[in-house]
Amino acid sequence: MLRHRHITLLLAGVLLAACGTSSTSPSATPTPDYVHLPAGAYTNVTPAQLAEMLKSKDFVFVNTHIPYEGEIEATDAFVPYNEIEQNLSKLPSDKGAKIVLYCRSGRMSAIAAETLVGMGYSNIWNLDGGMIAWEAAGYPLK
Repeated sequence: MLRHRHITLLLAGVLLAACGTSSTSPSATPTPDYVHLPAGAYTNVTPAQLAEMLKSKDFVFVNTHIPYEGEIEATDAFVPYNEIEQNLSKLPSDKGAKIVLYCRSGRMSAIAAETLVGMGYSNIWNLDGGMIAWEAAGYPLK
């Protein structure tokens, strides 16, 4: 009887564990990675997500890294991360326009994203891991 109870508990545990896992298909859309700030939020994207976004580009694509260390194809502007406020003329005047930022590692573009969100921009995206992650995922720099 005791042995039967152990087997029943073991089977119940296996079934519960199986119910707790989910499989995702390769075509499943990943959940956006929002970075919440006091003034709003921006969205981090992976290299794979950015590669998909670039196929039907509907955003201004900005390299914020200083000094210059390369770029991703389709870059629209170079704005040093610490000079965002002085270079608003290189960005859309519509604060709801989609802007995607990147740098070498992701840190400078995250600072630029925080600055833009603080200025009221509401559709800011950041390449998480920057050009390093981009290259590591097998995508080329220009």
